[in-house]
Amino acid sequence: MIKRKLESVIADRLFKGKAIILLGPRQTGKTTLLREVVKGLNHDVLWLDADEPIVRNELSGVNISGLKNLIGKNKILVIDEAQQIKNIGQTLKLITDHIREVQLLVSGSSALELAEEITEPLTGRKFEFFLYPVSFEELVDDHGWIEEKSHLQQRLIFGSYPEVVSSPDNMKETLTLLAGSYLYKDIFKYKDLRRPELLESLLQALALQLGSQVSYHELSQIIGADTETVQRYIELLEKTYVIFRLRSFSRNLRNELKKSRKIYFYDNGIRNALINHFSPFNLRTDQGALWENYLISERMKFLNYNGLIANKYFWRTQQQQEIDYLEECDGILHAYEFKWGNNSRARIPLTFSNAYPRFSFDLVTPENMDLFLKGQVHSVTG
Repeated sequence: MIKRKLESVIADRLFKGKAIILLGPRQTGKTTLLREVVKGLNHDVLWLDADEPIVRNELSGVNISGLKNLIGKNKILVIDEAQQIKNIGQTLKLITDHIREVQLLVSGSSALELAEEITEPLTGRKFEFFLYPVSFEELVDDHGWIEEKSHLQQRLIFGSYPEVVSSPDNMKETLTLLAGSYLYKDIFKYKDLRRPELLESLLQALALQLGSQVSYHELSQIIGADTETVQRYIELLEKTYVIFRLRSFSRNLRNELKKSRKIYFYDNGIRNALINHFSPFNLRTDQGALWENYLISERMKFLNYNGLIANKYFWRTQQQQEIDYLEECDGILHAYEFKWGNNSRARIPLTFSNAYPRFSFDLVTPENMDLFLKGQVHSVTG
């Protein structure tokens, strides 16, 4: 079993007087990770799965006395899929404030309920972590860079959900199931989802526009909905960790696109499953888009797991000068171009370098991708 980066991080936060919240998409291994964290600890553990109705009933609207009776002598309480529980934020606050000897470990696959409900009640009372599909770093740590590089084209097509990685003979079947309603089933319970049949159409449209700027107006015409509905559904997909947005960078230039955005998938395999496109990589016309999505999603994992804070953008002007990816750290811009071909060349646009003199620039190809994904490139500095 692949060891996850967050395992040691979470273990170090145990019994610090705060709840530990683990968020992330469904089927990324949150339950398995929490089992690994508590395994071997010299403490009694109460494990509650909120997918079970009896658990939801026990934890909804309960008081301190009821919680103490429920927890008993256990020193660790795990609540899995906690977004299912009504008023979960208040329940977690009661445990954290009044049963301090108990360590809370809470998982959730949707920010629609869980993240929103716990933000205020658990302010200053929680450590919060996000679990992605298996990362490049985790895979390299498990079986080495050389072997992982041999799987690169496979990752670009099928992604790196735990079950996909562990059962390569069933990748298509696994992804087809994941990309069905199970991955975003939390959305279907949401009261603002008035036309759920549009969700699949929207996801397919986003998948086909991967790596391109996204227009809500254009999407609304494609799927037959108004722009407000498109925007609301995209926000719901973000909150259930299917997609994420990258906004355009704009500071100095009048011709920079100021309100544009790109939308990426947390996993390449999910994207390809949505459009049922698993053709071999060398036969594909979307190689550049897959490479870009893979690198940006992997970079998100690296920043998150290493506790690094960076503002993330893309850059483009009305004259179609562009940079694939920008990070801003401590006032310095780090610019990246992504090219699949190892013989590719790229230059920073003069318009950008004149406007933003404090920057570094790197071309990321399969040859140096490991340096980018570990934050070790910044070769040309302005």
